[in-house]
Amino acid sequence: MVNMSQEIQKYNISIDVAVQYIKEQSLPADNRYVFSYTINILNVGTVTAQLLSRHWIITDAESKSEEVKGPGVVGEQPVLKPGEDFTYTSGTIIRTPVGSMQGSYQMKASDGHLFDAEIAPFTLSLPGFLH
Repeated sequence: MVNMSQEIQKYNISIDVAVQYIKEQSLPADNRYVFSYTINILNVGTVTAQLLSRHWIITDAESKSEEVKGPGVVGEQPVLKPGEDFTYTSGTIIRTPVGSMQGSYQMKASDGHLFDAEIAPFTLSLPGFLH
């Protein structure tokens, strides 16, 4: 019998996010705020896993949410061996100067096990807007 801590170690993906406001593409007068986000996905588990799809929930300051689902990330479905990582940059547009994103990656381990790698909520904000 496998205990839960062994399962967590077996299927474990670490996700780090860095957000940047893209002033040159934003038009605040038109309620258009553009952000890029760079994500590093690290397999800290003990089995190889492939990212199959993504699910995002993007929420603005007016609590308007948009869901984005689709295969892979930036056209790729990376396979990560234990200790390997994958970094990509993408972007989003919201109608307010502050918002948030959260979601998950749907993963498939080399043993066939399907699992979600949760992406904790992170803030989209103009520099200096929040303190």
